[in-house]
Amino acid sequence: MRTTIWALALGCATMMIGVHPAAARDYPFCISGCTFGSGLGDCSFSSYQQCEATASGLTATCAPNPYYNANASMRATPARMSKRKL
Repeated sequence: MRTTIWALALGCATMMIGVHPAAARDYPFCISGCTFGSGLGDCSFSSYQQCEATASGLTATCAPNPYYNANASMRATPARMSKRKL
């Protein structure tokens, strides 16, 4: 029984090697009102039209996400930066 548990634990640990956490993505539009909670509401819309389609027929409104940073995705990561000196 111990051997089985150790083998299972080792198998799980081996599968976790190389697993990276999911990257969080900021979305530019939020929906608020109705059942979407208080404050900003649900900020999971990549376009204004997508947000408006969800809000259609509800007492909800769409607004730009004040915490969205459009330049964040364009920033160079250390892996993409050149190693050469200019």
